[in-house]
Amino acid sequence: MGPCPEPIRGRHLFLRKNMSNDSSIKSTDSRFNYKVIFALFLVHFLGDFYMSFISPLLPVLAEAYSLSLTQVGMITGTSMLMAFIVQPSVGYLADRYRTRVFVLGGPLLTAVFIPLFGWAGGFITILAFTVLGSIGQSMFHPPAAGMVPSYAGRRLGFSMALFILGGTIAFAAGPVFVTWYVSRFELVNLPYVGLAGAGLVSILFLIVPRPEGEGLKKLGFRGAVKDALGPVWKPLLIIWLIIVFRVYVVQSIMTFMPIMLKAEGCSLITVGGIISSFVVGGSLSSLAAGWLADRVGYKPVFLAGYLLATPSLYLFLHLQGSMILAGAFVAGFFTLATMPLATAMAQTFVKRGKSLVASLTMGLAFGTGGILSPFTGRMAEIFGIRPVLGVVILVPLAATVLILFLPRPEDFNNE
Repeated sequence: MGPCPEPIRGRHLFLRKNMSNDSSIKSTDSRFNYKVIFALFLVHFLGDFYMSFISPLLPVLAEAYSLSLTQVGMITGTSMLMAFIVQPSVGYLADRYRTRVFVLGGPLLTAVFIPLFGWAGGFITILAFTVLGSIGQSMFHPPAAGMVPSYAGRRLGFSMALFILGGTIAFAAGPVFVTWYVSRFELVNLPYVGLAGAGLVSILFLIVPRPEGEGLKKLGFRGAVKDALGPVWKPLLIIWLIIVFRVYVVQSIMTFMPIMLKAEGCSLITVGGIISSFVVGGSLSSLAAGWLADRVGYKPVFLAGYLLATPSLYLFLHLQGSMILAGAFVAGFFTLATMPLATAMAQTFVKRGKSLVASLTMGLAFGTGGILSPFTGRMAEIFGIRPVLGVVILVPLAATVLILFLPRPEDFNNE
C-alpha cells in the first residue's frame, strides 16, 4: 500500500459527491490538494501560536506568583499530560465521525484560555487555564493530521511537513510576539489577544472540509485499535518510543532554558528571541526533512537528525553573547528536523485509522515525554538547571539505537 488512501470509486463516489457539500475540494485521486493542506496549516498555526505563549511567560509567571521550579515543570507537564489523555480519544472519535468540532473547536479553546494567564490569580488558576487551553490544543491535532494523507497525493512527507510547519512557525513567532506584547502592554492585557484567534476560527470554518472518517464507526475502541494497529504494532511502538525521547529533550529545553537565561541576566524579549531562533531552525529543517524523506526514505533522515542533535544542543548550552542565537538556530535545526516524519511514517504502515495513529504519535507520545518535565524540574532544583540539561541532551543518542531497528513501510503489505 502506498502513502495515499485508496480513491473512492463507482457508486460510492457518486453518492459521496451528491451527499457532501465538501466534495468540490475533496481529493479522490493522487493529486496534491494545496487548498486543504494550507487550511490545515493555518489550523495548526492558530492552535500552536497561543500555546507557544507558555514557555516565554514562565519567567514572568514564576516571578509574579513565586512559583517553584517544580511548579513550573507542573505547568508544562500538565499541558503534555492533556495530550496524553485527550488525543487518543479524539483520534478514535475522529476516525468514526465526520465533524469539524475537534478540528476547529480545539484552536478556539486554546485562543481563549491561554491568554487568560493575564487574569490569573495564582498557581491553581494558571494550572486550570493550562488544562483548558491544552485540551483545545490536543483536540485538533489528531483529526487535522489524520486529514493530511487524504489530500497529500503522492507528497505525504512534504504535506505532513507543511502541516507541522504551521505549528513550528507558530512556536517561533509566538514567543517573540507575546514577550513584546507583555513588555509593552503588561500581562493584564494579554486576554484581548484571544479575539484575533476567535476571528480566524470563524474564517476557517468556511474553508476547512469535514473529515471523511475511515469506516471504523461500527467498531469499538478495542476493535478499532486492533483493526488499525494490530498487524504493525511493533514498528509503531519503535516510532512511539523515538518520539518520546525527542519530546522529553525538547520540552526540557523549552521549559527550563528560559528560566536559566532570565536568571543569568537575559531580558524577557531576548529570551523570546532565543526560543524563536530555536524553533525557526526547526521550521526550516522539518520542511527540508519531509521533502528529503519522500526521496531517500525516512530512516536515513531520522538517523542524521538524532545523531546531530546532541552535539548541536551542547553548543547551544555553552555559547555566550550573540552567538547563542546562532547556537539556538542550529540546535533547533537538528533537534526538530524529524518532527513531521514520525507521524507521516507511522501513517504509511496502516491502512485505516490515520487519525488514531496521529493521536498516538502526536498525542500519547508527546504527553509521555512531556509529563517528565516535573522530574527535570526537581532535579534542577537539586543540581541546578545547566548541569541537568547537560545530561538531558545525551538522550537523543539513546534513540539512535531504536532507529536502527525501524523497518521500511514497504515491507508491510496492508492491502
